[in-house]
Amino acid sequence: MRSSLLGRSAGELAALLLAASSCLVPGSAAITFTPTPSANLDLSQLGRVALAGDFDSISLFEFVGQNENSFNTNGSQSLLQQYPNGAFATLSTADGYIHGLCPYVLQNGTLAGVVVGGNFTSLGGVEAQGIALWNPDSGAITPLPGLSGQVASVYCDANSSTVYVGGSFTGANSSNAIAWTTEWTNLPFAGFNGPVTSITKAPNGNIVFGGQFDGLGNATSPKQRDMQVIPVTSANISASPSSGQPGFTDPKNIICKTGDQDGSGNTWLLADNVPGFWQAAFQFGFVPTKLRLYNTKEQGRGTKTWRFTALPINGIMRFTYIDPQGQNKTCDAQCPLPQNNETFQDFHFVNAVGMNEFRIDISAWYGQGGGLAGIELFEDDIYSYAINNFNEPKCDGVSPGTASATVTGPWDVTPSGKSTSEYLSTTLLGSNIRSDSASVVFTPNIRQSGNYSVQIYTPGCIQDNTCTNRGRVNITGQMGSPTGTMTKGAAQPYSTQISQTNNFDKYDQIYLGYIDMTSDTFKPTVTLTPSSGQVGPLTIVAQRVRFELITSSGGLNGLFEFNPNQATIDTDFSKSAIDTAGTGLSGNAMVNALATNGQSLYVGGNFSTSDFDNIFSVGTGDPASLPGGGLNAEVNFLYQNGSLVYVGGSFNNTRDGTVGGLNGVAVYDTSAKTWRALGSGVNGSVTNIVPLQVNNEPTIAISGFFDQVLRMGNAPSFAADGIALWDPARENWVNNLNISSIAIEGALSAMTEVPGFQPLYAGSVSSSASAAHDAVELTQNNGLSLQQLPINVQDTQADDSTITKRDLTLVKRAAGNSTNTGSGAATGLMYDQNGFNITAIGGHFTATAGNGSQINNLLIINGSTQSVTGISSGIDQNSTFLALGAAGSILYAGGTITGNVNGDNVTGLVLYDLGAEDFSTTQPPELQGASVSVNAIAPQPNSQDVYVGGSFTSGGSFNCPSLCIWDSARAQWNNPGSGIGGEVQTMAWVDNNQLLIGGNLTVNGTSHPLTIYDAKNDDFTAVPETDSLPGSVTALCSAASDGKSYWVAGTAKNGSSYIEKFDGSKWTPVPQLGEGSVVKGIQIFMLTQDHGDSAYFDNNQALLVLGQLVVPNFGNASAALFDGSKFTPFLLSNVAGGGPGTIAQVIVQNPGNFFKSGGGHLAVGFVVLIGLAISLVLIFLLVVAGIVAERVRRRREGYTRAPTQPFFDRGNMSRVPPAELLQSLGRGDRL
Repeated sequence: MRSSLLGRSAGELAALLLAASSCLVPGSAAITFTPTPSANLDLSQLGRVALAGDFDSISLFEFVGQNENSFNTNGSQSLLQQYPNGAFATLSTADGYIHGLCPYVLQNGTLAGVVVGGNFTSLGGVEAQGIALWNPDSGAITPLPGLSGQVASVYCDANSSTVYVGGSFTGANSSNAIAWTTEWTNLPFAGFNGPVTSITKAPNGNIVFGGQFDGLGNATSPKQRDMQVIPVTSANISASPSSGQPGFTDPKNIICKTGDQDGSGNTWLLADNVPGFWQAAFQFGFVPTKLRLYNTKEQGRGTKTWRFTALPINGIMRFTYIDPQGQNKTCDAQCPLPQNNETFQDFHFVNAVGMNEFRIDISAWYGQGGGLAGIELFEDDIYSYAINNFNEPKCDGVSPGTASATVTGPWDVTPSGKSTSEYLSTTLLGSNIRSDSASVVFTPNIRQSGNYSVQIYTPGCIQDNTCTNRGRVNITGQMGSPTGTMTKGAAQPYSTQISQTNNFDKYDQIYLGYIDMTSDTFKPTVTLTPSSGQVGPLTIVAQRVRFELITSSGGLNGLFEFNPNQATIDTDFSKSAIDTAGTGLSGNAMVNALATNGQSLYVGGNFSTSDFDNIFSVGTGDPASLPGGGLNAEVNFLYQNGSLVYVGGSFNNTRDGTVGGLNGVAVYDTSAKTWRALGSGVNGSVTNIVPLQVNNEPTIAISGFFDQVLRMGNAPSFAADGIALWDPARENWVNNLNISSIAIEGALSAMTEVPGFQPLYAGSVSSSASAAHDAVELTQNNGLSLQQLPINVQDTQADDSTITKRDLTLVKRAAGNSTNTGSGAATGLMYDQNGFNITAIGGHFTATAGNGSQINNLLIINGSTQSVTGISSGIDQNSTFLALGAAGSILYAGGTITGNVNGDNVTGLVLYDLGAEDFSTTQPPELQGASVSVNAIAPQPNSQDVYVGGSFTSGGSFNCPSLCIWDSARAQWNNPGSGIGGEVQTMAWVDNNQLLIGGNLTVNGTSHPLTIYDAKNDDFTAVPETDSLPGSVTALCSAASDGKSYWVAGTAKNGSSYIEKFDGSKWTPVPQLGEGSVVKGIQIFMLTQDHGDSAYFDNNQALLVLGQLVVPNFGNASAALFDGSKFTPFLLSNVAGGGPGTIAQVIVQNPGNFFKSGGGHLAVGFVVLIGLAISLVLIFLLVVAGIVAERVRRRREGYTRAPTQPFFDRGNMSRVPPAELLQSLGRGDRL
């Protein structure tokens, strides 16, 4: 039987489907990722280059669409594909979860698209209720309308060109299961009486449905019909023309009244001898099943005939009723009411029609005119509304007012808009919203105990413009009475979370099971509150909850095998081994996952038997237990890969406790019939397992509710924000391996191969090309790339104070009492003079070196040995290093540091001897001040003086506010001269004697953000026109090699960031970065290719800006390049949790070469060949020149032909005696 398609014909949908599939060509380019223009930085003269900051993942900006956006935590997910660099690109975003993907391949091999199913109401901005078709060639979305609810599983069967869909929904004449070909097609059964969570094909080719159901079937009507009273009291009542008689004119007189109360104040009378109407308009929708009217007897009047018109559809309704003679009758346009009726007359609606308004038109009357003495309206649907006026009133014995809602918190009534009714909404503020901030308790009137499906309705966010503020809510409920039939003891409450990010109206099934009826001692309840831990502003809404009584044919329990070749269903389920396996499970079994391998079907969920728990296999015979009797807690997900079945859930061992380490995730080897652990698992439950590629190698992504991967052998546990990567070839977590890897946070919920196209993923992730932490190397081999340094930063672990990875792991800590920087790296230095080859990283972190020793806040990488060490103990752990410098064999490290070294207190600055690998035996006297901070260190070229700038008043007892000079030869502090005050933030030598100083400064009592110190003359000179700068200077660099022009960046007095250039006479600002930008560093770079003309610098230069930036027309970036006209993102980074990262400093091996260009570069092989060719040419030319010169000489001297006979002259033989000649060989004479 074909379904009606709810407003769109099957032909229209077939045409849309044909159009969607006609453009799909397997192997075509599909969704393409557009590369961004190369940054063209010339690093050839700089040696090694690195970047330091506070980040846990980082990428070069290489493709259009890359960003620093964090993953959604409000419940919305997206379709994803991987960029060529491995990071994930968002293709299309849904307003809810995406649960299933499959390629819809027709029997002729044509790819019609990818079916996307989930709990969403829109995908890519297109309204789509739970399911849609995605075009992998264009990215277009084609909705498949006709379902109402959520889709949990989709299975595409290419053999029959059929898509099987399961979930919690209604469509056509089916519930929870349906099929799509070119239109919605009812299966030979009416779906299931509970939700479907998984669908797969059995080894014999049949389709297997898994879920929580106990039979085929649909919802049913309650035994006691028409028991829910529609609150006419809440409607807006009007009537015309009324009689005008006192006490009989108000049309509201008949609400909550019966015929026994006929009379003044209880009766409405129509004007004399004219037709008229009585009308009720509601703020919510309903489907009435019965109308009850009380006719009036007042003054001999009464209504004789009438009709009922449903609004806004303007349809005259048809009724059945029993006349006074007891005969069943029908009526529509002229329905009768008996005269002088002593009681009510009931009229049952023939058709179920939704409405929010109705009108009763009186066409004939008794006596002088018509009238009514009472009206009541009933429905079968059981609803409880958040707005209490919409719940049943307490009027008479029929309407006790049992249904109600109780609210706490600042709720407001919101107009219905396009929704079915008005609803409550509230917007909560704060950085950590509590669940008790607001609540709505729904209390229904359950007249009949039984199995119910409970659904909560959520209005869409577009109509009230709250999409950016919507989030998650927690739903709790109590469905059983302690003394009721639900359980022998007290019924357990249930709890779940749902997302409210839907663009359009939706409902979620929140409970399926038995509910005890309402009584004097028990009332079922559903409570809605905000989920804890969310960040405001957070808008939550509450509208209504529906309780739907369900029934079925029975005979099933969570599993059903369907033969698509049979037109009718054989209800003898014992013929199916799969159905029989289900009936053998514990009552109300929940099947969450299905997978096939060979001739076996693997079933996972929440169930038990005497032989196994939560997972088993079934073939053609009886179900078989897996080793250990299955698993000891619920299984959520199965993923089959060859002979391995990956299992995710809430377990930690087998049922019999014989296989440890199965915390949340496990692998079952179907060949060896053994369980294997993935390390020691994770510290929570696993909900999804998805394959993906990392470095072109197969990897398994484990997603779920966990934040830590547990210790594996010698590898300690590490932080994982809901997702971790497992390398199946190396049988280890990627985080534990010495390989480069993408960084990913969030969750992947689904994946499918798409014939002829890239794999398609679903989820909510934040990802980067590199999982580097806080420091990364920038290289220029065949283009710019990022390489990990032998360090790794992780969040602090609950059970491990230190974590080791590769040579070293850093553990970020809170900033303590440092307000200058947060966690992570704040500064760095490369030093290759005096025989050293070191890279130093400073900041605020704890680290563990490969030898197990602890490193606090400052680490040193020896480039020669690749070893990683730290400074000795003595510096307090809550210190933060903000500045580094080196001269001779001494590393100068400054910041907000305190400690005791060699028995002497140190504050602000400490000296470390690189040769001795220990603190210098001589330490400077403590810097003094209210809050000492060293922000900049600048050793003077060709001098033994080291300049130290920051916030302090003196060095020891030597007065030197803001700037002190450490004389390393005399081991004493010196004063650079009077006149400077405030706080130094940054310094740089522009030549051997000129020190450029920036900060929040005063020079000779006048505020200046920038000044120059002349070391030869010991005086300070303010840079011209600095009073035009909008605020303090926090970063600076030279604009040219002559040191006469500068770039500066800082914070304006209004809190915004600024960047300006001084050309020697005037300042020129650059276009402003976006609001919220924080600039940490700036540096001029040479380019390998010229850009357009610019007034700021030469065409082969660009300005690199570092920090936490907001790039106009783009968004967040950690580094951007300014080419004289615009900012272009260069580096994107994130911190753990998905927030934007920060890059604080660029570190280079040869800082004096920033203005040297390497020009264009050929490959080494070409250079060698060209050199060889030039050498050969030069040799050839030399030989030719020699020959020519010899010929010329001979011509000048005359040419005599050599004799043809050999000439031998013995005359000289006697001049040296032979004995003397031979004797001289042994003398050993030397010149």
